[in-house]
Amino acid sequence: MTAERHVTAPDGTRLPVRIAQSARATATLVLAPGAGTSMRHRSLVAVQDGLATRGITVVTFDFPYRARGAGVPDRMPVLVAAYDAVLAAVRPDVPPRLFVGGRSMGGRVASHVVAGGTAVDGLVFLGFPLHPPGKPGTSRADHLRAIRVPMLFVQGTRDTFARADLLRAVLDGLPHATLHAIPDADHGFRVPKRTGRTEADVLDEVVTTIAARIARTG
Repeated sequence: MTAERHVTAPDGTRLPVRIAQSARATATLVLAPGAGTSMRHRSLVAVQDGLATRGITVVTFDFPYRARGAGVPDRMPVLVAAYDAVLAAVRPDVPPRLFVGGRSMGGRVASHVVAGGTAVDGLVFLGFPLHPPGKPGTSRADHLRAIRVPMLFVQGTRDTFARADLLRAVLDGLPHATLHAIPDADHGFRVPKRTGRTEADVLDEVVTTIAARIARTG
């Protein structure tokens, strides 16, 4: 069952929220979209609905800039405040075991929410944007050392936003982090035709991986 509602962000923007509920859910996952997409992007909806069929209530939403129709993301404090507002609004109505994360920038924002002190049971990153393409670095991950809950990184091996050696070096210093690498997948989890795998195959792997991790946590 899915439902939609609106949550007012601290800056006054009304944020659309989509909730895919499972009658047998014992956990909730809030997933934010990437910078260039919305909560209605087909791959995010596929992950959301797939997890709901596996007994996890999943909440997605749009950030203020997207709700306003703008193309450029707000600054991080605005994004974090909006994410926190969504959590505060939906938390009373969903299963209490709470996980947060998102696609690309959405996951990065979620990590700042948790590093800032918001209590959750775990984090899920779908393509963590460790650095911009062609500009390798690890400074975007510095705050992750402050996080003490389990972190799952689902990452394509061809992701230009996270050079594999740099990501592994970061995760080696994070005792609560786990990496699930998807061979040949890019930042959007697309794989070449030569692999014989479809987009649906890859997204099913993503859903299966997240569901298994949530089942093992808490």
